[in-house]
Amino acid sequence: MSQYAHDERVLVSPRYMAGAGDRIADVIGPLIHVFGWNHEHDATAGHVKIDSPDGGLFVDFAPLHPLGRWVTVAHHEPYWEATFSSQSPLEAVAAVTQALPQLLGDTRYTERIPITDMPLDQLAELNDWSVEGGVLTSPDLYCRLEYTPDEEIAWQVEHLYYENAPLATFTQDTPEGLVLNFFAHLAIPTAVERAFADVPLSTRYEHRSLITPVRGASINPHADHALAQLARPRRR
Repeated sequence: MSQYAHDERVLVSPRYMAGAGDRIADVIGPLIHVFGWNHEHDATAGHVKIDSPDGGLFVDFAPLHPLGRWVTVAHHEPYWEATFSSQSPLEAVAAVTQALPQLLGDTRYTERIPITDMPLDQLAELNDWSVEGGVLTSPDLYCRLEYTPDEEIAWQVEHLYYENAPLATFTQDTPEGLVLNFFAHLAIPTAVERAFADVPLSTRYEHRSLITPVRGASINPHADHALAQLARPRRR
């Protein structure tokens, strides 16, 4: 029996093992309520389609997608597309969608919604990921980002437990800043908050992940989680 109730809030790391979470409002809300993008909502299916003011870029949230592609971002000219699965942490997806207005010249809130310019290999080194050729691999070897510039899908993020459903894909011509933002928020060791019921079963029983309670910690929950991370043996 688990030590956590299904509705208990917990902190999970690494992020790529935490599942999507329930903060879809962070992914689509700012585009609608802050930047004023047009949107259509099908309440029956939970489907939300958002269009940029110029009609050239759209964000599609489809929680019932048969292949588990929850979020799709697509640009018309030049054409590029980014997709995110139902297992991709919404914090990393939000780092992409919230940066989209800047691509269209909307410079409001750029200080609060930055687009990183740190190269992938430096981001990897900063977060203890290894780099070999065009492949970046997480410290536990469970997650990787592969860069294949000559393929239609130029960047693909995969997880060992979801081999048939990549966490994210980015086609050629996707602005690299969006890829950098996604990876920066995926690879950072800072824990993310989840309802325990939303944590994937594979993560609950995988000893290389870490789950700590939000309530009941003797100090700040994130500090408590960070100390627990430091107390664990490092593995490669």
